[in-house]
Amino acid sequence: MSRLRFTKEGPAIWSSHLDLMRALMRCFRRAGVSLKHSQGYTPHPELSILMPLSVGVESCCELAEFTLAEDCKLPIETLAARMAPIMPAGLVALESYDGGLKAGKLAWLRASLSLYYDRGIPAAAEDSLRALFARSSLVVEKHSKKGPVELDIAPMIRELRLTGPAALPPQGATGLEALPEAAAPDSVLTLEALVAAQNPTLNPLLLAAAIETHLPACKPDFVRCRRLELYDEEMNVFR
Repeated sequence: MSRLRFTKEGPAIWSSHLDLMRALMRCFRRAGVSLKHSQGYTPHPELSILMPLSVGVESCCELAEFTLAEDCKLPIETLAARMAPIMPAGLVALESYDGGLKAGKLAWLRASLSLYYDRGIPAAAEDSLRALFARSSLVVEKHSKKGPVELDIAPMIRELRLTGPAALPPQGATGLEALPEAAAPDSVLTLEALVAAQNPTLNPLLLAAAIETHLPACKPDFVRCRRLELYDEEMNVFR
């Protein structure tokens, strides 16, 4: 099994998981790289993505797993450079390699949430947010295949740091059709959190949901979410 590390930013954040899979398969074909296919009546390439992203979320640490066809003699370390020029806007191949840690070793995800306030950061918002995420229990509603369920996210947060205010360009945001060209000064707070990556998995966007549920006066007008890095249980970078 081999891996490709890549970014998903800019216009690519609005692509669904299936759209992303199709785009990667086209990139492999255009690069002249043959993938191993499964057996049976409907063979498909052995290609998957660890921790599929929610639509609208950015990432600089996405990992795709794949298996090259037996007749493909391409040195794996050259694959990223070969694919980089043909990838769609927002997708950037960073590196390719064989092996790596088993997927089950993935334990933690570092992510940042930029909270944008059109009319300025509410008074005492920073103290209120720090107190909120210091709670021993923090229940939010999560939408699952079986409908909405309540989830206590507090045990799934290992670290959390709040910084701001700041002015940041809104390169991506959730649930919005149009964004301002730039955030006004002193209008952005940033949450950087280390959360459980699997068993259980905490979607960082649920941190914004917790604010909306428990601190509606501090609900941001825009939320920009970005994955920063993946780690194993011992906090080694996951590759």
